[in-house]
Amino acid sequence: MTASAGDDVGPTDEIKPDDLDIETLGPARITSPLSPLLDASRGTTEHYVDSGDRVLLDDTAAGIRARGTSLEDLPGLEPCGPRRQIYFDPSKTRAGIVTCGGLCPGLNDVIAGLVRTLTYHYGVRRVVGFRNGYRGFVSAYGHDVVELTPETVRDSPVDGGTFLGTSRGPQDPEEIVDCLEQMHLNVLFVIGGDGTMRGAMEIARVIRERGLRIAVVGIPKTIDNDIPFIDQSFGFQTAFAEASDAIRSMTVEAKATPGGIGLVKLMGRHSGFIACYASLVRSDADAVLIPEVPFELDGETGLLEHLRRRVSTRGHAVVVVAEGAGQDLLDPVGRTDASGNSKLADVGPWLKERIEDHFATAGTETSVRYVDPSYLIRSVPANPYDSVYTVRLSHAAVHAAMSGRTAMVVGRVRRRFVHIPMSLAVSRRNQVDPHGDLWMAVLESTGQPWRFGEDSGAPTGAPHA
Repeated sequence: MTASAGDDVGPTDEIKPDDLDIETLGPARITSPLSPLLDASRGTTEHYVDSGDRVLLDDTAAGIRARGTSLEDLPGLEPCGPRRQIYFDPSKTRAGIVTCGGLCPGLNDVIAGLVRTLTYHYGVRRVVGFRNGYRGFVSAYGHDVVELTPETVRDSPVDGGTFLGTSRGPQDPEEIVDCLEQMHLNVLFVIGGDGTMRGAMEIARVIRERGLRIAVVGIPKTIDNDIPFIDQSFGFQTAFAEASDAIRSMTVEAKATPGGIGLVKLMGRHSGFIACYASLVRSDADAVLIPEVPFELDGETGLLEHLRRRVSTRGHAVVVVAEGAGQDLLDPVGRTDASGNSKLADVGPWLKERIEDHFATAGTETSVRYVDPSYLIRSVPANPYDSVYTVRLSHAAVHAAMSGRTAMVVGRVRRRFVHIPMSLAVSRRNQVDPHGDLWMAVLESTGQPWRFGEDSGAPTGAPHA
């Protein structure tokens, strides 16, 4: 299987060049107001590479050789950046912005970046925000739109969350497009996760069927970092930095109590990136549990005995568990949330009880401290790295929309900002590779076996670094 760099991108061997084509509304015939900045004689260019170039999807010689094709036929992603010729006349363009799904650090930064770029660089005269996600388009909910200017968004990144509000759940794409038509909007920027992007694809489909010229451009958001192909999603670095503080706190608590155990539950329904990265920040964790690697509790090689040995040798232990880990061991909830996602059983309290019962049965003193900081993490402002990242993503999204590109998202692949078709961005979920270098780093940091319940041949009771 061909794979791109690191655990954060994933397999690419099934991707063909045509899969990466970006839909456009038509020929770009209008000279961009940014064209003076793109004058090659002044030492500037459209982007890192020529606009006709591509950022190759495969980044290893082995991967390229496996394709068995010419350089021209290798799959590549279209680079982001301002074009000299654009599709929309800025003086006649009206743009809308909506945020959907759960909270994530950096949402307000994205909104502010979109508004500033549209206003300052392109001269777009009206930008509006829709309240409370896709509900804001539907008249039955009675939400007013928000007029957005550089002044109204100036201080918004200081706060976490999204000042536009958000919601989950699908809305009728026909009604949403009706609203876009009634408001004479030319561009819609959608900020959200895979469910949001699937909704955006339906909006783009209705626009296409009606023969309208409205661009739909996404800025993908998922705190779990599970968007395929891109390096990292915005807000992820802030999230695992905040999560590492929770691990540090539980380590302090565990050390201060005889036989203390700290248990931290972190975000990660299907992907354990936050748990992995947060546990590597200080290497305090003795065990990291993620959805991608099943585990067993009982037996000599199970998690519970591993923890008992750690407490015996070190006096304390710390466990980090992603919310989607161990779901095969719990009774299914059997319900879905407003976005259609299956509700997960709560692994944190269940695991706490099992640890306490095991130590009591073994006659070993323990005190388990448990914390779930998920809502605290989701609601914080973006850190400096994510603030810069979101601003650059918003710039890329505006450049793409003004050039007439649609049904696409912006992202970064190996430090290059690129255009990705929405259909590809929601085609699968990015996950930690159990045989990849990230999981190997976690195993080296914690000293835990590859999988609890299997005899890996490695000691499970030795203190870790």
